[in-house]
Amino acid sequence: MENKAFDLAAYLTGGVENIVKGAIRATLRNPRESAFMARFALAAREASRRREQAERSGEHIPPFLIASITSSCNLHCAGCYARQNHACSDAAPVDQLSGEEWRRIFDEARQLGVSFILLAGGEPLLREDVIRAAGECPAILFPVFTNGTLLDDDYLALFDQRRNLVPILSIEGRRASTDARRGSGVYDRLTTAMDRIQKKGLIFGASVTATTENLDEVTGDAFLNELRDSGCKVVIYVEFVPVTEDSVHLAPGDAERERLKRRLDQLREAYPEMLFISFPGDEKSSGGCLAAGRGFFHINSHGGAEPCPFSPYSDASLRDLSLREAMKSPLFTALRDGGVLMETHSGGCVLFEKKDQVEALLAKGAAKE
Repeated sequence: MENKAFDLAAYLTGGVENIVKGAIRATLRNPRESAFMARFALAAREASRRREQAERSGEHIPPFLIASITSSCNLHCAGCYARQNHACSDAAPVDQLSGEEWRRIFDEARQLGVSFILLAGGEPLLREDVIRAAGECPAILFPVFTNGTLLDDDYLALFDQRRNLVPILSIEGRRASTDARRGSGVYDRLTTAMDRIQKKGLIFGASVTATTENLDEVTGDAFLNELRDSGCKVVIYVEFVPVTEDSVHLAPGDAERERLKRRLDQLREAYPEMLFISFPGDEKSSGGCLAAGRGFFHINSHGGAEPCPFSPYSDASLRDLSLREAMKSPLFTALRDGGVLMETHSGGCVLFEKKDQVEALLAKGAAKE
């Protein structure tokens, strides 16, 4: 059951406020971005007010969503969890949510008080219709997690016009590490994309998969100085989740996660013009895993509401249900109330590690129907 001593709503609101404050600080030297972030701060406060009002009525609304808007991708990254769980493939997409359906979801999220929707894939830039729909919802900030290889003049113009769209470029460290995972030449294409973004006067971020092998490199000054000099304002560390038994050793455990936490404290002091975030972060300080609607949940490209991208199980479709209804799905409710999200685990993602339990809960819910 939920730890009564832990105020989840206050923790999440504080996290949103810290992100917004950090984003404002990171954009002080960019007048257009700073002006947008100041306006977004007002929208974020209004969203917090809506969530607080819902909380008083006994309804918990998470401030974040993750939306995988396509199952297609133009790269084949080593160890890609999306390809391993068949959420991403080379086959032509079938029966994915339309741009209008995503537009409805975004508007509903705004009304509920969601502040951030992370757009992912596959490769999200393959869905320009959805990216444009997101741009028309300025009350929500949309970090767009992209491999950066499709960032052309049209997208740069769109990001310039719609400042709530923030490109987050996936990079694994310096050239050798990035190309080893993402393919030969990808690092150079990323640095070219960064240069074009910087010349356009846009802010962007970097998404870095943190493993036991690259943790020192990706948190080191050499790598971060290069990102800073390229104009990067946000660094998001995503802890590696193993997709095969022979990659389990790459998942950060408690020791690595504690090292990352201490290093992030140092980086925030040393690089005040940059914002540093880790995901999922220290679950002990957040009262357990934040998936399944506690802090966020995942929407796949077909509209399925899933606990998180690393736990691709769904008993609710956004084609048939509202966001509010999906948050109350039997699977989400069982995960939140049954204590699974609070359980200890060896590293990576608790739901991925305990997938047998998740599958059993899903089957149990299906049997009741």
